[in-house]
Amino acid sequence: MPANQPLPTRKEFLLAMGGAALLAQRGQAQAPAGQTPARKVLIVVAHPDDEYAFAASTYRLVRERGWAADQVIVTNGEAGYRYSALAEAVYGVALSTESEGRAHLPAIRKEEAVRAGKILGIRRHYFLDQKDLGFATEAASADSSNWDRAGILSAIFERLARERYDAVFTLLPTAETHGHHRAATLLALEAAARLPEEQRPLFFGVEPRAKSDAPLRFTGLTEHPLTATVSAEPAFIFDRTAAFGYRNALDYQIVVNWVIAEHKSQGLFQKDSGAHELEEFWLFGVSGSGAGRRAEEFLGVLGVGAATR
Repeated sequence: MPANQPLPTRKEFLLAMGGAALLAQRGQAQAPAGQTPARKVLIVVAHPDDEYAFAASTYRLVRERGWAADQVIVTNGEAGYRYSALAEAVYGVALSTESEGRAHLPAIRKEEAVRAGKILGIRRHYFLDQKDLGFATEAASADSSNWDRAGILSAIFERLARERYDAVFTLLPTAETHGHHRAATLLALEAAARLPEEQRPLFFGVEPRAKSDAPLRFTGLTEHPLTATVSAEPAFIFDRTAAFGYRNALDYQIVVNWVIAEHKSQGLFQKDSGAHELEEFWLFGVSGSGAGRRAEEFLGVLGVGAATR
């Protein structure tokens, strides 16, 4: 820290460590080609573009700390046609027409997810190609009853058992979130719970939030015991906007915006550029034995401070 820069307050420290403290370790790069990464994270999401919620943290782990990241995407994202008008000229298809959008978006959104994944350093994508029925009026009511739930559960469990990931990132399954986000997280939690406790990864539910938003507390959904979290407050917060670099001109919001820009078929999503400064992580109780100790080690690798201290 420059000599003329004032020390942060305790509150500023807890929020800003998501960007500031990690700067001292920025020089550490990915594992050399052909060498097995020491640590691995699995991302489980419902749609192409959901990786946005933890894009900065993923970039930090993979590009700067040498982890490997794989991603499971449950649906084909075809219901995203409504806001695809601007991308019609890019892809040469009338994507905002439902019939054309549903016909072409699965392939387009898969390509977009792969391009976004290259930015974050995603090693492998697993597309489960469940039909995206979308929702009528409220995202929270989005229907996932058409999903092959047994097949999805098996696919996630197989990944977890084979790869022995150190951590899993998925979206926080609040009652207000998109119904598909909640459904994907519930299936991932169930898959993790089937592992022996000593083999379970650290399991995080993530919510992107603006600093101007009211703080969120989440202890789990009563009807789904596996969603119980270790604390009502997030275990840690990654601040995308903590400044670093030449004249403190850079931050991780830049990386997030790179990711957003790759999902060109999703016009409304583009308006999320700069909208959420924070990535808030809740630790689920389903995490394996020694989760507290391992979480401390994880925070050290990521370079953030615990949010509740």
